[in-house]
Amino acid sequence: MRKPQKMLPVALVTGASRRLGIGFAVAQQLARRNYHVILAARNLEQSEELALGLCHQGFRASAIRLDLADSSSIADGAATVGNAFSHVDVLINNASHMPDFQTACPLDVDIKVLRALFEVNVFGCWHLTQALLPLLKRARAARIVNVTSSAAQQIGKPRPGPIFSPAYSLAKHTLNNLTVVLAQALANTAVKVNAIDPGSVATHPERGDNAFDRSPEEAAKDVVWAATLDAAGPSGYIFSAAPR
Repeated sequence: MRKPQKMLPVALVTGASRRLGIGFAVAQQLARRNYHVILAARNLEQSEELALGLCHQGFRASAIRLDLADSSSIADGAATVGNAFSHVDVLINNASHMPDFQTACPLDVDIKVLRALFEVNVFGCWHLTQALLPLLKRARAARIVNVTSSAAQQIGKPRPGPIFSPAYSLAKHTLNNLTVVLAQALANTAVKVNAIDPGSVATHPERGDNAFDRSPEEAAKDVVWAATLDAAGPSGYIFSAAPR
């Protein structure tokens, strides 16, 4: 990773290896706002290809390998970013894992699957935030955005019938609460933390996602809104789609 201009705003986006994903759409939109975007994903080859494409369009972009289920990968990724940048202005915790898509009953969830899911959606997000916090605090006014899901709303409320993807729903519910406690912990700093539920987004057309409500580009606008809040903006909130 080449050392960029010192004062260039920097944004790291996790789960940014799919051309049709929300992560890449967010990276594109932040690049257009003159951020140097770091595309972070388990598949370095794919994220590097996307970053190179942005560079060919005249934007500033790079890629790192980051596996949120691997604490060593998180530490290495944070060190790589720290060696190349003096600060990080935006952290987008977008990477997610949803292995129980067709599971309706929590009693049917494989505990190994549950552990793997929480590693990515909760623990990895938490660890990465801790690892990048020194760089975030060096920014003039950093923003952390956790990408959540409306599935989280199924937890904690009496409801008839089965819960859609119960393990995933519980993980996103936990992520929402993590958003609140991180915002409280950073209340006396210039760092703001919020979560965005992008709604039902067509990120996997091969699975029939084309019937979903929103495109990745539309969903990304909400994430970018939270990533570019001014000093008067909120912190510690969970926003549904289209909060602007």
